[in-house]
Amino acid sequence: MSHPSTVRRPIPVEHVAIEATKPFEAVKAALEALVPPLDPAVPEALRRGDIVRANEALLRGPELSIFGARDHGGLLRTAGLARKAVQYEIGNPLTATGMTRHQLPAALYAPLRVLLYENEAGRAVFEFDRPSSLFGQFGDERVTAVGRELDAKLERVVVEAAS
Repeated sequence: MSHPSTVRRPIPVEHVAIEATKPFEAVKAALEALVPPLDPAVPEALRRGDIVRANEALLRGPELSIFGARDHGGLLRTAGLARKAVQYEIGNPLTATGMTRHQLPAALYAPLRVLLYENEAGRAVFEFDRPSSLFGQFGDERVTAVGRELDAKLERVVVEAAS
């Protein structure tokens, strides 16, 4: 019986933490105002096989969208802890396909994960891995270039929400 082939290699990842100047709830509200939820018309059109309608919705959509949010602080209550923490999936389907058409494994990081939490000092903190460092591992400049664009877009909205 043959065994599956496994490849392991370390990759350098640049981790970013940005501490806000205002409280968690204000930063959360600011982020969610700047980055709207993904238009439900997109996945619905894709489910129906209506690619034209999906593309139309994506083209008129925002630069970044929230694909999902998880109340990680709520999960910590199961461990007897009370913390404010939300993990977001943020991205743009057109941007994602701009990478995955060249390197399908880039889908592992699209959409991006961003954590917003309240630290011990009562300040909101964003943490995320810099997109270009995640996408750079594929050794494809077309993918890395999109990652660099995401660096700028993501940092801009996070800094704006935190300010």
